[in-house]
Amino acid sequence: MNSAAPYTLLPNPRLCAALIATIWMLGACATPPPAPATAPSRVEIDGQVGFTITEDAEVDIEVNSDYEQAISDLEMGRLEQGIARLESVAAGTSGLSAPRIDLGIAYHRVGDLDAAEKNLLLALDTNPEHPIAHNELGIIYRKTGRFAQARQSYEAALAIYPGFHFARRNLAVLCDIYLADLDCALANYQAYMKTVPDDDEATMWIADIENRLGR
Repeated sequence: MNSAAPYTLLPNPRLCAALIATIWMLGACATPPPAPATAPSRVEIDGQVGFTITEDAEVDIEVNSDYEQAISDLEMGRLEQGIARLESVAAGTSGLSAPRIDLGIAYHRVGDLDAAEKNLLLALDTNPEHPIAHNELGIIYRKTGRFAQARQSYEAALAIYPGFHFARRNLAVLCDIYLADLDCALANYQAYMKTVPDDDEATMWIADIENRLGR
């Protein structure tokens, strides 16, 4: 059975982004074959509104049920329960990046940045072309003072999907506040505004940077 939904750029994609962005081929057998070390995956760009990440793997129906319950726990604020369930799911689906990305986001929410980074890196080991994982890892790098690595992560996300406006905004803020690279900040704020033209805060930031650049 196949099910999928595109990753649409909603106001806050921080929680359960991987669930929205992944298709699972679900096996109802009690003992499914193990997932491959790296599940076949692909990124499909849906114009300027979003993208879909596809990962194909055989997954036991009980594992899928546990995954859905973990997502429900996270959505309801039961973070410890959700993390515990996701750890179990991730251990049994080593070929899929989705549970690891959700774990990275969940651990970030509870303030465990080391665990968040570990899981996002594991997700990228499985699926190096996952823009959400790159963007989330960039946030971790920025919060831990590794600004050059944060820039590389945001740029990696944008290389995969240039319309990923969360990564575009994050890169602009990084260049503006942390790297003092005003040309980079201005270029990325302007690119961001092409996707989100009604962001009044970003409009003010652009005006401030142009003033500092003497334009």
